[in-house]
Amino acid sequence: MNKQNRAADGKQPDGHDVISSVERRAAMSLGLIFGLRMIGLFMILPVFSLYAHHLDGFTPTLMGLAIGAYGLTQAAFQIPFGLLSDRIGRKRVIVIGLLIFAVGSVVAALSDSIYGVIAGRALQGTGAIAAAIMALLADLTRHTVRTKAMAILGGSVGMSFTLALVLGPVFNGWIGVPGIFWMTGVLALLAILVTRFIVPNPAVSHFHRDTEPVPAQFRQVFANPQLLRLDFGIFTLHMLITANFVVLPLLLQDTLQLPSPHHWWLYLPVLLLSVVVMLPVIFVAERRKIIKPVFLSAIVLMGFAEAGLLLFHQHIAEVAVLLFLFFTGFNLMEATLPSLVSRMAPAQSKGTAMGIYSSSQFLGAFVGGAAGGWLLGLYDISGVFTGCALMTLLWLLVASGMQSPDVEKKSRQEQELLSPNELTQE
Repeated sequence: MNKQNRAADGKQPDGHDVISSVERRAAMSLGLIFGLRMIGLFMILPVFSLYAHHLDGFTPTLMGLAIGAYGLTQAAFQIPFGLLSDRIGRKRVIVIGLLIFAVGSVVAALSDSIYGVIAGRALQGTGAIAAAIMALLADLTRHTVRTKAMAILGGSVGMSFTLALVLGPVFNGWIGVPGIFWMTGVLALLAILVTRFIVPNPAVSHFHRDTEPVPAQFRQVFANPQLLRLDFGIFTLHMLITANFVVLPLLLQDTLQLPSPHHWWLYLPVLLLSVVVMLPVIFVAERRKIIKPVFLSAIVLMGFAEAGLLLFHQHIAEVAVLLFLFFTGFNLMEATLPSLVSRMAPAQSKGTAMGIYSSSQFLGAFVGGAAGGWLLGLYDISGVFTGCALMTLLWLLVASGMQSPDVEKKSRQEQELLSPNELTQE
């Protein structure tokens, strides 16, 4: 067996904590697949509510359903697709999922009615490949470097979100929302080429408890109050972001008189500045072991921003400051929540915990879209911001009972729980 295969198989004896070239290639190429898929989903967020009014059958509630529909099917299918990848192969499931996603994009692009777009968005979510990608990443990396590989993967998702908010309004001005849906389908086909020709083939493919769910463990994970708090957290976080983007494009265009192609002028500096502020805060929180106070402070920050958007949204400077506060809290949570799940989940149930966590995230996106549209129809923009502010208050009450994680203690517990056989395989 050559050096590259030993690295992919997890049996390379030296440099056990240094990511190899094959592992880096695997993480970056799988991150590219994630990014190509997610950027298409996210580009719709900052523009769809402006476009939906022109569709047959439009109502605010149906518009919200169209924005969040992918989340419901993604939540429903991601664990089954992950289990299917154990049976028929990781790459095959990823290709099938991307084809379904591309078909859903075409359905949405060709639709003149809100119902057709809802169907297309739901079909996009049915091509749920997140669990299969995580399983393939586990096949291609050793246990000792998997956290680094997952960080590369997570970075691609964060970058795709930022790019989508900036590029969505720009492309909407050039090709419109149907054109964005067409482009999303093309990006999915490009991701298939990456899967086939760039992602390495694993020397050995087997089950990984740290990345794949075990159905028999669902009851145990659901009985863990600490994990349930974190699941509620990611549910609420993505509910908030989706509900906000039901109304933010309308607020910027109708109230602040900022044309849609120029919305990125606001999003880009706000997002970049929030990331610049967020990174040192996470570093200090980890170093001084004050993760829980920072976690709770981020919820308060987002709640303050939601209340501010409710009361002060008549001037662009006010909205810019409040969005900066919101995205600072949002980015803190996006970086912190998966880390907390990984630390608090028992080693033998980590994959199951992460699977439920991811499903909660997508379910939150669905509820955020549906509830945001419903509240918009009943109470206008103020109703959405009020609902979001109340949800942050509920989240703060739920999160206040969380335990403060001890990183070193958890690391030792994980090593003790891993069997010798698992350590050899991983």
